[in-house]
Amino acid sequence: MIIRKIVVFLFLALSVMPVQILFGQDSGKTSDAVIQERDKAVDRILDCVEKRYSGQGFSARFFQTSTLQAMKITDSADGQAYFKKPGMMKWEYIKPDRQQIITDGSTLWIYRPDDKQVTVGTFPSFFSNGKGAGFLSDISLIRKKFIVSIGESLVASENMLKLWPQEKNVDISVIHLTISAETCNVIRVVTYNAYGDETRIELTDIDFTSSQPDSTFHFTIPPGTDIVQMDQ
Repeated sequence: MIIRKIVVFLFLALSVMPVQILFGQDSGKTSDAVIQERDKAVDRILDCVEKRYSGQGFSARFFQTSTLQAMKITDSADGQAYFKKPGMMKWEYIKPDRQQIITDGSTLWIYRPDDKQVTVGTFPSFFSNGKGAGFLSDISLIRKKFIVSIGESLVASENMLKLWPQEKNVDISVIHLTISAETCNVIRVVTYNAYGDETRIELTDIDFTSSQPDSTFHFTIPPGTDIVQMDQ
C-alpha cells in the first residue's frame, strides 16, 4: 500500500491516580503552583513507567494505523513486537503484508519476505528523535530526548503525556503517550509530524516475564534476497 511504502511504520496510590483528578479544581492556586504540581505529576508518572520497564525487555501485540493528512489515506497493520535493552527491537508485521523491522541497536534490517528484499541501514538514522517509537527499547530516553508535559485523557483509567522532541525535526512534532493508570504500561503511542500525519500504535498483551535472546534482534539475510542500502 502507498502509505506503508511512505511510512514504514510511521512504548502505587498516587502514581496510578488519573492526572485529571490532580488538577480538576485548583482555581485558588497560583499559576506557578499549578505548573509545579503538574511537573511533579509528570515525574510521578515517569517514575512509575520507568520502574515498570526496568527489566531486560518485554513483548506486545500491536495494532497500527497510519494516516497521510494531505492525501486523506489511512492504512492499518498488526503484528507482534519484541524489545530488549539496550536499543534492540523486532517489529514483526503479520497483516496486511508480512514485514520485519529488526535492529540490534546498531544495524537496522527491514525485510519483506514476499518481495525477497531487505533494506539495510542504521538504528540511529531510522529511530532517532522518537521515530518509530524507538524509545520503547529504553524508556529512560523519554527524559533524555523529550520535553514532557501532561496531556488530557478522556478516560479516567489512563494518563497521557505529551513528548516534545528537544531537537526539532519535521519527522516528529509531538508524541502522545497513553499510560495505564493502574499498571503503568504504555498502551498507546500516537506520533504526529510537521505535516499533520499521524501514526497510532496500540499495544496489548504486554508481557514482561520472558526475555528474548539477543539472536532475536539480529537478521541473517537469506540467499537470493535483494539488498538495498537505506542511505542510497
